[in-house]
Amino acid sequence: MGRRGAGAIDPTLVVTTGKGDGETVPAKTTLWTVRGRARSILMGERVALNFVQRMTGIATMARAYVDAIPADAQGRTRIVDTRKTTPGLRALERYAVRVGGAHNHRDNLGSAILIKDNHIAACGGVREAITRARARAPHTSRVECEVDSLDQLDEALDAGADIVLLDNMGDETVGEAVRRARGKAITEASGGVTLARIPALARLGVDVISVGALTHSVKAADIGLDFT
Repeated sequence: MGRRGAGAIDPTLVVTTGKGDGETVPAKTTLWTVRGRARSILMGERVALNFVQRMTGIATMARAYVDAIPADAQGRTRIVDTRKTTPGLRALERYAVRVGGAHNHRDNLGSAILIKDNHIAACGGVREAITRARARAPHTSRVECEVDSLDQLDEALDAGADIVLLDNMGDETVGEAVRRARGKAITEASGGVTLARIPALARLGVDVISVGALTHSVKAADIGLDFT
């Protein structure tokens, strides 16, 4: 229950922050203290805890993925989220991802060009999809194209894709894709990426690893409010 939220319920409530965003804390740590009327505190308790538990869970998971990147790949490979967020909560969830040390992917359909499998099918192929996107894109926009095979990768690179999304590829295929794309395009690995797989993908030289689980499958942190 932040100061603004508490003030909306009861302007006499006093909220004191014990720890800042992004700090790592042990169990039993006091994160906030709220002083005031019991009735007012209880009115806002559940909503406040719902937000705090979910956002802290996201930040905690993001930190775990970032920490899984080996030391020799730190600064080269970044962890990013996806647009698989809770309706209405995207801004908050993406902030939580950043607090955890990870990065954000595109915010919405208009913020970047990402050609997915359905776009490729609708256009009749990788090259045609990229050509159409390039013809209509502002000169400031990069074009990213999803590929699920090395043949599609080669076609995307030949068509001038700035970023290639390596979708659901095994480690051996990812390694070969990174080799072929080196110096030509940014590589992004995506599709069911688990925490255990992060070290291997990072060592293969992937530039970006996108993880939808950071927001769509997060476990809420165990945070409660106790009267004293």
